[in-house]
Amino acid sequence: MFSFSLDTFRYRLRQLAGQAQPLRVLLTLGSLMAIGSLSGHAEAVTPLFLGTIASALAETDDSARGRLRAQLVTLACFAVAAFAVLSWIDQPVFFIAGLALAAFSLTMLGAIEPRYKAIGFATLILAIYATLGTDGNAAASESARLREVLLLLAGAAWYGVFSVAWCAFFPAQPVQVRLVKLFSVLGDYVCFKASLFEPLRGIDVERKRLSLAQLNADVVGELNAAKEGIFRRIGARAPKGRIARYRGLYLIAQDVHERATSSHDDYNALADAFFHSDLLYRCQRVLSLQGEACRRLAHSIERREPFVAGPETGRALAELQSAIDHERTQVREPRRLALLASVEALAWNLAQLDGQLAGATEPSARAGRADMGLFDRSPRSWRERVERVRRQFTPQSALFRHALRLAAALMAGYGVMLLIHPVRGYWILLTTLFVCQQAWGDTVSRMGQRIAGTAVGVVAGWALLALFPQPWLQSLVAVAAGVFFFATRATRYLLATAAVTVLVLMCSNQVGDGDVLIVPRLIDTAIGSVIAALAMILVLPHWQSRRFSDLAATALRNHGHYLRQIAGQYRSGARDDLAYRLARRNAHNADATLSGAVFEMYREPGLVRPRAGVALRFLIQSHALLSYLSALGAHRAALHAPQQLAALNAEAEGAASALDALASYMEGVEGVEGASSDGGGEAASKPIDPATAVEADGDEAADHIARLFRAELAMVRVQIESLRDHAGRWMQPHADGADLAR
Repeated sequence: MFSFSLDTFRYRLRQLAGQAQPLRVLLTLGSLMAIGSLSGHAEAVTPLFLGTIASALAETDDSARGRLRAQLVTLACFAVAAFAVLSWIDQPVFFIAGLALAAFSLTMLGAIEPRYKAIGFATLILAIYATLGTDGNAAASESARLREVLLLLAGAAWYGVFSVAWCAFFPAQPVQVRLVKLFSVLGDYVCFKASLFEPLRGIDVERKRLSLAQLNADVVGELNAAKEGIFRRIGARAPKGRIARYRGLYLIAQDVHERATSSHDDYNALADAFFHSDLLYRCQRVLSLQGEACRRLAHSIERREPFVAGPETGRALAELQSAIDHERTQVREPRRLALLASVEALAWNLAQLDGQLAGATEPSARAGRADMGLFDRSPRSWRERVERVRRQFTPQSALFRHALRLAAALMAGYGVMLLIHPVRGYWILLTTLFVCQQAWGDTVSRMGQRIAGTAVGVVAGWALLALFPQPWLQSLVAVAAGVFFFATRATRYLLATAAVTVLVLMCSNQVGDGDVLIVPRLIDTAIGSVIAALAMILVLPHWQSRRFSDLAATALRNHGHYLRQIAGQYRSGARDDLAYRLARRNAHNADATLSGAVFEMYREPGLVRPRAGVALRFLIQSHALLSYLSALGAHRAALHAPQQLAALNAEAEGAASALDALASYMEGVEGVEGASSDGGGEAASKPIDPATAVEADGDEAADHIARLFRAELAMVRVQIESLRDHAGRWMQPHADGADLAR
């Protein structure tokens, strides 16, 4: 019993550590509140709290050494911003010019990497917080203003102490959390993929593929986040201990992802051919069990327990193979035999996927890998950092447009503030800064949630002030509200806004009358939100329809490069080396970016997306193409017959060239006709029946790999033809005298 209780206690402690940032905020705010109360300086609590919030907003996942460097850079940026506000707060022209320039410059820093984006945004937040210390008190002495600034910086530094210490004491905990999320969403993807194997006629496969594209974007996002977390903790030497195991688990997740995204044939054709058989139900059961295995692996990582694969999937695979053997004795029709070969290839792929999951049971999770390297996308020098920013200095850049838009919105907000009520008016700027996002849908969502959350917060704050007049109880409520804000800001922004509103009211009531903030806070929030929304429409709007062609071209080129890497491994045999994994990851990243853009397009006003239907169908076909490429990658094996290999490589190169030509057409390159049938050469332009492709090399077992290669490549060609048709509709919507976009 004692052993069980001790294990449970350790698990609960690790769960508590998993709530990393809210717990750090609790420790920081709680200690600051205690210091302020015990020292008799309750008026110092508000700037200390605001400094803590700004510092926490600047935090990104990092190692202890990296977090220390980032914290020093953050404090330096905070100090420059705070003292600039202190110098220019009484000079409106200089103040707004400096704020606009800072908004543009700090936003552009996001081009370097997410760490700089967070620091830049938090610096702008702290600059606005610095104005709140003098808001409505223009007669304050220079020493009083300086004290407010120093308290802001002290609060930021105090949170930095907890942040760096946390990274030192729990170095691998953020990676563990990321892997838990990764295998959870991967399990969701695999379980949903299983629904494609229901042998029911008339299933809307395109709708399911659309959902898969969205789920795939979630998986890709978690893969990238897990990889960055591992990279932050890998130095010059090879990693050891838990980080080494986590790196192995990440590579297993990559391989499972490739096999799970694979498609081996048209699902409606499979359902028609095996409508009276339980073959597809057995495929569905295997995939469902493997999705559950991914979720159990996530649970074992969370509890730091050994992963046990279990015998259920193995039995289900054996039963599937038995059903395939039985079906082969019953089928005589060539078309059904071809489809049965696809099911057999699927069964082999599922067996390999099960083997990948079984590899997670090894303590090191290496599973015999020779190449464990990862590609570092972070800048390696200051020159590269400057170059990344320089490349974004173009009106075609969404980041450049957002930086100008944010600067203009803050200038407009400051002008409105001066016209309406310069006293306590800086909440307008703060609201504009929080609400104005790079995408229209996010801005509108933030606008509604910010206004509603502020209303809920002021009502809740008023009630709490009436119910708990004791200062020490109000202090506890303020700390709890700050913790709740960071626990919900990424998932429940309305509640997070309400929480931070309560925090401000509680803190303000410690040194004055918190009730006087209620009405101004509501008015300023509404004004700031409207300004942010108007800026999205009036200042360099960057609708997703303007980006779609470039994003589609990028996806097509990455698909072509992925296909070339796959074809190369049919010469040498399967190698999960860095070049192959990088090509695979780039293809999935481009697909996820395209998916995000299309879904964002449907959140924009209808007038700016007249061809959204074409974009949606292009996305579906692009993701289907990637699934067939993934199947080619999953079945990599060496082909030893030179003539056979040369012929298949020529076919693969023809398909890759067709993708390149289609990408050039989407980019508007002159002389490239994407809608013609000769865009990629004759080999790539004539889609052939997969059944014919399977039979092309005869029936000998030695030709199995070649037949499979050719069958999958035939499906790739079918997708290219569909993509070519959608590309023509997108680039020339009125080519036939009618709007083809609908």
